[in-house]
Amino acid sequence: MIPYREHAPPPALGRYIECAWSLSTVDAVRGHRVPPDGCIDLVYSRVEGARVVGTMTAEQRFNYAAGTTIVGVRFRPGMAGLFLRVPPSELTDLLVSVEQIWGGAGSTLTSRLDSAGSASQCIALITATLPAAAPPLEPVHLAIEAITASHGAVDLDFIARQANLGARQFRRRCLEASGLTPKQLCRVLRFRRASALAARGRPRWSAIAAEAGYFDQAHLIRDFREFTGQTPMSVFSNTAANAGASMSA
Repeated sequence: MIPYREHAPPPALGRYIECAWSLSTVDAVRGHRVPPDGCIDLVYSRVEGARVVGTMTAEQRFNYAAGTTIVGVRFRPGMAGLFLRVPPSELTDLLVSVEQIWGGAGSTLTSRLDSAGSASQCIALITATLPAAAPPLEPVHLAIEAITASHGAVDLDFIARQANLGARQFRRRCLEASGLTPKQLCRVLRFRRASALAARGRPRWSAIAAEAGYFDQAHLIRDFREFTGQTPMSVFSNTAANAGASMSA
């Protein structure tokens, strides 16, 4: 189990940032599971520098050396593009260095992070680099907020109408803003909700499927297989898998 901590974002950024976080390894770790959660993270480690982890459509696994400390800032679904100045649709399933995105400003941030003495100082440096106030939210951001608040259990046609967007236009705008289409985002958020419910204790999968907005347990199993390559029973079959699945829930 990797020690993992979440930290509250600056109050002014709370609408845009879900949390800051840090994790540290004692021993070397292979195949640490990071499931999709609909978010984009800006992460830093001394070994790999500062990188942006785009919205994921499937679980990724990472190897960490002993004594590795990683910190990050997790943007809420649809909000990262307001700060990164690059469309999230260009980052889906990618890890991109901040130098590629911000140029000289990214290099300066990485240099400052390399000189920081603690995880908390790194988090403070990352958040201080972001604008104190993001640009005003557009209708598509408000629509993505509504989808997120419902954990993906929402009528997308209704959401599109509320945003005064046609179905095709909403699909395109949601993909640009979040890195996922509306249907993909709903599926990832339902999966995330189910994972969070399962992480609370001994899972009852039929009840979790109903509470997370799935048609039935078979529907939930299909999504778990697509996002993780495993059944939910396998994902939560031991403590290590449980910790990995709940890390970003």
